[in-house]
Amino acid sequence: MQQEAIDRPLSGLVVIDLVASPLAGIARILRELGAEVIRLEVSGRGTCPQDNPRAELAYWTANAGKRIEAVDERALTEWLASADLVIEDLSADPAAPASLDWAAIRAANPALVHMTATGFGLGNAHTHWQWSDGVLHALTTELSRSGIKGRAPLLPPGEIALQCAVAQGAFVALAALTQARVNGIGGHVDYAALDGAMQALDPVFGISGSATNGRPAATLPPGRPPKGVQYPIIPVADGYVRLCVLAPRQWQGMHAMMGSPPEFAGPEFRDIMARFKSKELLAAMQAFLADKTRAEIEALGQQHGVPLAGLNTLADCLAADHIRARGTFAEMDLPGGRRVPFPNGLMVIDGQRMGPIHTGVPAPRPAPVVKADPGRPLDGLKVLDLGVIVVGAETGRLLADLGADVVKIESAAFPDGSRQTWLKIGLSSSFGAGHRNKRSLGLNLKSEEGKALLRRMVADADVMLSNFKPGTLESLGLGFAELSQINPRLIAVESSAFGATGPWSKRMGYGPLVRAAAGLTAMWRYPDDPESFSDSVTIYPDHVCGRIGASAVMALLARRARTGRGGHVDVSQAEVMLAHLATEIAGNALCLTASEEERGGVFAAKGEDEWCVVTPRDQDDHERLSAVIGTASLVEWLAEKDAAEAAETLQAAGVPAAPMLRAADLADHPYYTARGLFRSEPHDLLPEPMTGERRPAIWDMIPDAPAGPAPLLCQDTYAVMQDWLGLSETECASLEAEGVLETVPRKIREMVATKSYLETAR
Repeated sequence: MQQEAIDRPLSGLVVIDLVASPLAGIARILRELGAEVIRLEVSGRGTCPQDNPRAELAYWTANAGKRIEAVDERALTEWLASADLVIEDLSADPAAPASLDWAAIRAANPALVHMTATGFGLGNAHTHWQWSDGVLHALTTELSRSGIKGRAPLLPPGEIALQCAVAQGAFVALAALTQARVNGIGGHVDYAALDGAMQALDPVFGISGSATNGRPAATLPPGRPPKGVQYPIIPVADGYVRLCVLAPRQWQGMHAMMGSPPEFAGPEFRDIMARFKSKELLAAMQAFLADKTRAEIEALGQQHGVPLAGLNTLADCLAADHIRARGTFAEMDLPGGRRVPFPNGLMVIDGQRMGPIHTGVPAPRPAPVVKADPGRPLDGLKVLDLGVIVVGAETGRLLADLGADVVKIESAAFPDGSRQTWLKIGLSSSFGAGHRNKRSLGLNLKSEEGKALLRRMVADADVMLSNFKPGTLESLGLGFAELSQINPRLIAVESSAFGATGPWSKRMGYGPLVRAAAGLTAMWRYPDDPESFSDSVTIYPDHVCGRIGASAVMALLARRARTGRGGHVDVSQAEVMLAHLATEIAGNALCLTASEEERGGVFAAKGEDEWCVVTPRDQDDHERLSAVIGTASLVEWLAEKDAAEAAETLQAAGVPAAPMLRAADLADHPYYTARGLFRSEPHDLLPEPMTGERRPAIWDMIPDAPAGPAPLLCQDTYAVMQDWLGLSETECASLEAEGVLETVPRKIREMVATKSYLETAR
């Protein structure tokens, strides 16, 4: 799996990894980006398990590509002296063999970023709780939305909560490193896996998909959804196909593909919620598709512009020409002469895959750019945000929260799908969560004058973000190859369903379709019901791909500080998802499967629809569990107990357990309150209260994110043109009259002025 030596973005950066848990994967992502990562296993702590094959695979998933050293605790301080970043979980482990004076270490190396990466953070009542992927699902509320109405909640497959926490941890680490580069002072970062999984998997208070009509998860009906309620999965000749028809133009394509049946030609079917509720429409779609194969249907979808995907098994996906052509996986050698397929990196930069096993090119560290008032790490950064829906929103929002001037480029003729909300002004708390701290520029990119203005903005921009179907910007003459000629320092991040190259690259893709094509949907079902697909209301991997894109921006900023050049990032949502299934994929290759006992499960507790996750990790945990419940079965023991109290009892004994929380529980839950993770973020134009995420970690050097309200469509056009290009108001007005610039549409202005949209809302 050795890769050629190239100048990776984080070349020259030294990271010390002291993490015994799977959060060691944070440093593996930094290794992919070029950092020298030295894993110190102190007095045997965190070493590779020898008696549990699946735990061994999880170890290599987290630690591939690192330099691993067995050290004595007395030598630790010397190892830390020259590091840029130390990631550790010793601080929360009373059994840890090392006791280090972190204040003295940071004083000796002021630019050092000291990051504690633990399950629940430091200094709260949950700090010493044990955690697992299942525990994270329970406490983030993801479990409460996974499964089918009338049945027990269903633990999602693989380790996606854990891996989302790992990706968020890498984003946090890079933000802290960027701040240290800006002001020469690193400081301490208190990062918790639960915080990361909550924010990066499917956040309750984050931006939601189009199917929720702009409603946040906390206001939706509790419980699992009815079977097949959204993004319908339809039996076809050789399996199943999932449809994801959201925008009116996509419905028009679907209607034409079906032969334009007159009974569904009415304007009411342009509304997404009307289509979801129509049993007659679903039956007609089923009848039309029943005798066709997945490949035939995918070809029809391409022809008519209909977002759909055949349901693949994981094996189908791994064998696909697209995955092979992209080099998504490479063979990794394990001890004992075994070889397994392993993800070849979460992204492609400048055409090169960022796999973890490589020979780095030594590079000097850039000198800190010390500012009198350091502010936020991305203060002064200028970002052109062409992103749409969830992943587009999140990538830009993360940069804006860190201080960047993020300009969302929009058009009334082609509005972001997230502006289709229950309020007719194109705002909602969901949209607000994904677009806070941004400005909206109305710019007609169909006109030559509009393209010319964008090119002028590119000349002064640092970053451009997009998540269109690959080739879209090139067709407009706005591809990276052309724009980098205007500005060689430009950093471009393009996120797409399946990546910029390969046979699937031109497919339309949303999260539900990526999950279907990549094999996750087929895994996410009850063992006793092959048609119980249970991921319909989950928004994944959109949010976590936003973290990958934002991390790439900060990594390339570090390289630009060394070299003066920008770069291009290609993020494939399918590849991020497959990377999150790395342990599962390697286990399948070695014919290792996790038993129900190994995974643990979800058990009914006292009360209606109350559940507790219990996930013993090994024989020691099973013995601790037996000591608590005695001769009763776990089912019997839990049935008479409150879920939260039962989890407290089991955690006190050292067994990973957690009550299932619902979206409405989060804001006032003692853990999240203690961490100060949420805050009120009212928006003057919204009738509903808004709760926002305050910060991704507790850190010394970075202020909480600002709470600038999300803009109306094209709200800031004149201000942006004046700030970026120095245009006068008269010049802006002339360009607006010519249809090059756009401001808030008249209809929206009138509704805002009269507040008539609130009457509709009520």
